[in-house]
Amino acid sequence: MASLLGEEVFETRRQAPAPSKDFCQLLVTRREVIFRWWKISLRNECRESRPGEIKESQEDFLGDSSLHIQVAVVFGAKVLEHVLNLCRGNYDFLERLPVPLLLYIISFLELEDIARLSQVSRRFKMICNSNALWENIVENLCDTITPEMKELAQEIGWKKMFFTNRLQLQLQLRRRRQKQDAQNKKVTE
Repeated sequence: MASLLGEEVFETRRQAPAPSKDFCQLLVTRREVIFRWWKISLRNECRESRPGEIKESQEDFLGDSSLHIQVAVVFGAKVLEHVLNLCRGNYDFLERLPVPLLLYIISFLELEDIARLSQVSRRFKMICNSNALWENIVENLCDTITPEMKELAQEIGWKKMFFTNRLQLQLQLRRRRQKQDAQNKKVTE
């Protein structure tokens, strides 16, 4: 599982809270926590200031409560908690899996479980509502999918097609055929 970790484990950037205009970056590598800041001000005395950087080993960061306060002020308590967990070796490997592999795994879940998983994080919400996942689910559950059905699914989305009942789906396909026939008739005239 360690092969899923790159050298950079976590990185975020944010403007410091008002009234400051300073820009800050927090970077966690496999060995270090790096906190950088850039002073942004129109005052003459601040124009000459250079960017700052605090670089600590993960072990040192765990004991540095003053840096914890700085991180919490700029990035929030949740980011601080996440970084502390990373420094303790508590990695969320599921979040780091490549999207194609996640799509394959999620396609085997029950619908209720997919709905619950979509509430875990923004990434999982995006994946659980993606056309790629629902196309895979529809193809696994349906015996045959006509080219006409594929075109309709591309238009309305695979998830919507999955949850549309058969009568409504047949009605939409019929309307689509009539629309195409009318367009073809205009072209031939």
